[in-house]
Amino acid sequence: MSIVVVGSINMDLVVRVKRHPLPGETLLGSDYETHHGGKGANQAVAAARMLARSAQPSKGVISGQGLGVRMIGRVGQDEFGNQLRNALKREGINVHATIPIAAPTGVAFIAVNEEGQNTIIVSPGANHRLRPENLSPAEFEGARVVVLQLEIPLETVRRAAELGRQAGARVILNASPAQLLPNKLLEHTDILVANESEAYGLTGVQPDSPEMALEVAQVLAEKVPTVIITLGEQGAVWVAPEGKGHQPVPKVEAIDTTGAGDAFIGALATAICEGRSLSRAVELGCVAGALAATKAGAQSSLPWREDVFARLEP
Repeated sequence: MSIVVVGSINMDLVVRVKRHPLPGETLLGSDYETHHGGKGANQAVAAARMLARSAQPSKGVISGQGLGVRMIGRVGQDEFGNQLRNALKREGINVHATIPIAAPTGVAFIAVNEEGQNTIIVSPGANHRLRPENLSPAEFEGARVVVLQLEIPLETVRRAAELGRQAGARVILNASPAQLLPNKLLEHTDILVANESEAYGLTGVQPDSPEMALEVAQVLAEKVPTVIITLGEQGAVWVAPEGKGHQPVPKVEAIDTTGAGDAFIGALATAICEGRSLSRAVELGCVAGALAATKAGAQSSLPWREDVFARLEP
């Protein structure tokens, strides 16, 4: 394996509304849709599609060069769990460490307005039963990159970061959903990725422009070697030992931003795994995120490698 993803696996229940409701207000929406989701699973699929040489799952080995993705997580022993686990397998992802347990599968309730902006409520279910003692060093052997998020218990994220470092992998932490991060987790993090609201939660400063985001990233870089802040339509900025910069995004017509951040992480992780420069990795992430916003759903919107490279600037 080259990329190990430890994180959440959810079924997304999506409803479309003209606008988001105010507190205490009831609105009528569209028929609801089900989509495979969870930040961990989304990022695993995003990475698998970015490793793939064509838009065809390869049943375990993604690129033909031994590069692959392993998903470590928990689902329920229910129909949602069966569907989600099988969907990951169809993407060519190793799911031996994704275990069905006696708990409800995680569910996310998502409302999407006419501008494509979303609000999300997550019921973690089986995801919160993934404990530090459930992680084995053997599951991280051969990892070049370990990808983490915060929809599973924080102590499990910390243990996964430690095991990733012990395996010699670079650890990418997506600080989502927003919460305070203990120093013992940050000590084992190589690359911290946060969006505007998450960066605000970590620093108390709103990065509402690329210039301000660079200042905020510089503050966070006092604890983590490399910091990336994603800014939606304004692209992303990064601060690292080798320098800093701002990457714009291609212009697209956004339909649903649900999977955009996860597409960014998957493309970033793949580029790092393949030994590309940080600036190129961020560029790939921005293109992948923009393309994901042009389609509905989370995993269903995640782009394939060939589509991302086709949109790169020459």
